[in-house]
Amino acid sequence: MTRRDASEAEALRQLRAAKGVFRTSQARQLGVPTKTLQHLQDRGHVEQLSRGVYRLASLPAPADPDLLVVAARLPKAVLCLISALAFHELADEVPHVVHIALPRGAEQPRLDHPPLHVVRLRPEPFLAGIEVHRRDGVDLRVYSAAKTVADCFRFRSRVGLDTAMKALKDLRKRRGFDPEELLRFARIDRVERIVRPYLEAIL
Repeated sequence: MTRRDASEAEALRQLRAAKGVFRTSQARQLGVPTKTLQHLQDRGHVEQLSRGVYRLASLPAPADPDLLVVAARLPKAVLCLISALAFHELADEVPHVVHIALPRGAEQPRLDHPPLHVVRLRPEPFLAGIEVHRRDGVDLRVYSAAKTVADCFRFRSRVGLDTAMKALKDLRKRRGFDPEELLRFARIDRVERIVRPYLEAIL
């Protein structure tokens, strides 16, 4: 084994320990130089998901690589609206952009891919209802199903009232549905007076 082969084998071992999805800066922190990372990509051991985001080619194909890119590049972002509905299986449509929430004042994201739809939220609605799900070695931050439905009513002019109403009806059918939880998020989003009549109509 040549020195380069030994170096690349050690780099692969380090990247596997990092769960296989990583940014260039994370690879450097693990002791994997950018040049070695490029060699691994050239030899098919590593594939690029987006600018600065990579994964081990030996891993099973990710269910949604766009979400991995967003989670890796924008760790403070939270999946919301249509993307969160799709995550919770409350939407029929496949989103063509990734919907994320950021706190007001946060820097504008700079991603070549995937395309983003960004909403800016005050601290209380931004922090409320965040769940963390581990997918393909990456922590995905996503709003809970109830918070997402409340958000869809808040941003009904963007997602469509029909989408919000369908999500509400589908959420209502789920075991363990808690109307008070939904109304709590609706109050945080300042749309309780809008949500409540639709909720009462289906209870």
